[in-house]
Amino acid sequence: MAKESKDLTQPTGLETDAKAAAKKHSARSIAMGAAFLMAMAAVGPGFLTQTAMFTGQMGANFGFAILICIIVDIVVQMNIWRIIVVSGKRAQVIANDIFPGLGYVLSFLVAVGGLFFNIGNVGGAGLGLNVLFGISPENGAVIAACLAIAVFVVKNALTVMDRTVQVLAVVKVAILVYIMSVMAVPYQSAITHTFMPTSINFYAIVTIVGGTVGGYISFAGGHRLIEGGLKGKENIKYVNEGALTGIGIASVIRVLLFLAGLSVVVLGHKLDPANPAASIFQFAAGNFGYKFFGLLLFAAGMTSTLGSTFTSTSFLDYAVSTKQQHNYEKYRRWLVIGFIVVSTAIFYFIGSPAKVLVFVGALNGFILPIALAILLLAARNKKIIGDYKHPKILIYTGWLVVAFMAFASLETFIGLFK
Repeated sequence: MAKESKDLTQPTGLETDAKAAAKKHSARSIAMGAAFLMAMAAVGPGFLTQTAMFTGQMGANFGFAILICIIVDIVVQMNIWRIIVVSGKRAQVIANDIFPGLGYVLSFLVAVGGLFFNIGNVGGAGLGLNVLFGISPENGAVIAACLAIAVFVVKNALTVMDRTVQVLAVVKVAILVYIMSVMAVPYQSAITHTFMPTSINFYAIVTIVGGTVGGYISFAGGHRLIEGGLKGKENIKYVNEGALTGIGIASVIRVLLFLAGLSVVVLGHKLDPANPAASIFQFAAGNFGYKFFGLLLFAAGMTSTLGSTFTSTSFLDYAVSTKQQHNYEKYRRWLVIGFIVVSTAIFYFIGSPAKVLVFVGALNGFILPIALAILLLAARNKKIIGDYKHPKILIYTGWLVVAFMAFASLETFIGLFK
């Protein structure tokens, strides 16, 4: 009897396992890229400025706003990432599916907020270079903008962006850990007032939540996963890994910066209103600490510039077919360059990044309940998510965040006229 010939074109068990392992590694790598992109966008120059300013004004009570921010972050990111990935569509396309034209409104809100935030991002990076090397903040912003453009125009831009953000994230954490090590941190006061504040400032909550969760930041991770090809409910595992990792990284940095600022404030030091975050590092470690602050600010500005540019320009992509996607990709590089150039030019000729960052943080706080409500409506639409069952706990807590942020935003708006 003739022996059966072996089909050499069929993959062996080892080859199949190797391909599966490679696919799993690739998916996890994309999820971690999304995690760091979201986390580092959330703790950019805006967060440094806002945290320092409000810690100087409110002391340990600001810990309550940080706590609310972390809770809201978990609810918002888990809802938005899941719905985007399961649907396989970007947020603006989902919004148009719910109500024709709604996606264009969402794109306008997110892109405009992202543009204004990017003014502060490139400005922050420029200020960081000013502290480090003494060059003017304006020229520093131009250098930072050129570096950001270089990241986006190289081959394998998404991978380069992921690696750049991850390296700068390590720099941020290392600097904050060092500053904490040379200061006497009032842990007991911080913990007590975080869970039992003696006063609550809704403007601080709306601003810090808007600056770290609102606007483009809510969609950075979800859109990065889509760009990486992770679509459908079979990728929920990687959505959870990416979202929780990103939230964890951002939360650690938020808490470290708050504690560093509180350590300075309880000693009676007054933070400089023009650059409150710099004051924290200068009081903590003198000129050496000030130089460290420059490096931290540059890293924060660069990571947020990358995150803001990537996410804001992704809201101009309405492609729902391969042909449409190819047409969009032809112009994407110029959209990215234009976005960075315009925001840098505005900073170069207008300046005042600290004021811009705080104001836009509040603006993004107004956008958050609108954006989250749109995605929660999509979670009940079978035409968008198919037979996927969105967890009820995420739906209920999501609507709770919508109601709370709408209320807090309204309180803030009314307070402006008192």
